[in-house]
Amino acid sequence: MSVYRTPDSRFRNLPGFDFEPHYLDQDGLRMHYADEGRGDPLLLLHGEPTWAFLYRKMIPTLARVGRCIAPDYFGFGRSDKPTDPGWYSYDGHVASIARLVEELDLQRITLVVQDWGGPIGFRVAVENPERVARLVVMNTGIGARAPGEEWLRFQAFMRRVGTEIVAGQLIRLSLVQPTSGEVIAGYDAPFPVPESRVGIVQFPELVATSSDHPSAPAMLTVRDRLRELDRPALVLFGDSDPIFSRRAAEVMAELLPDAELDPPVEGAGHFLQEDRGELLGERIAAWTDL
Repeated sequence: MSVYRTPDSRFRNLPGFDFEPHYLDQDGLRMHYADEGRGDPLLLLHGEPTWAFLYRKMIPTLARVGRCIAPDYFGFGRSDKPTDPGWYSYDGHVASIARLVEELDLQRITLVVQDWGGPIGFRVAVENPERVARLVVMNTGIGARAPGEEWLRFQAFMRRVGTEIVAGQLIRLSLVQPTSGEVIAGYDAPFPVPESRVGIVQFPELVATSSDHPSAPAMLTVRDRLRELDRPALVLFGDSDPIFSRRAAEVMAELLPDAELDPPVEGAGHFLQEDRGELLGERIAAWTDL
């Protein structure tokens, strides 16, 4: 199998992200994760096209109340990146995170999810409920439904640009708050060449947009099982996300049996960890009461 490994030099001097890298070997592939703090774990799962860098504003605060584990999926961040598009699947991403949880023997997890972190993390949770203490849900969803116009435009764009995608530019266009070129470069750091971006391109193709999509049976099963996952949940959505609206937040809160729905996070778009990371860190730390 052909695999791209981003050179370590790409990750030097990133703003706010000087955490020591940790690695877990999975059948010859190296998965990276940040590991900061002590105590019960907070598992921080990113989405598309981000990586653990997305959580850098939250980790210092959360690490005061627990052990922050922020992995990069295969194809993202400092993790290895298979170059075969067919390697990527919903099942594969879930299995790799479940294996991380098992190998690190994470118990009493506070599961923090956003974007693709939702479908991946929710499935890990319902298949390993004994390991999960609570959920924090941000700008995500689960199921199989017809997409809205914003999603269709995004998917068409991704298909058009393919591995010429510039991750940092996609992030910049999605933010509400101003940011620096150095931060945008941090999001670009893992993806210096086209073969490093295959995972980015494949993620939109894994979204279950109808009941006959390959990902749909598993996602619909996860959605049904979430109704029975009796764990405290905090639902936090940004107020300016064109894909995940206020109604999407309400749907998530209605789905989870013990959910608390916060007011929309002001001045936060899809990547609310970047827009309002410090505020989110304080809110989650207070809520978990670890």
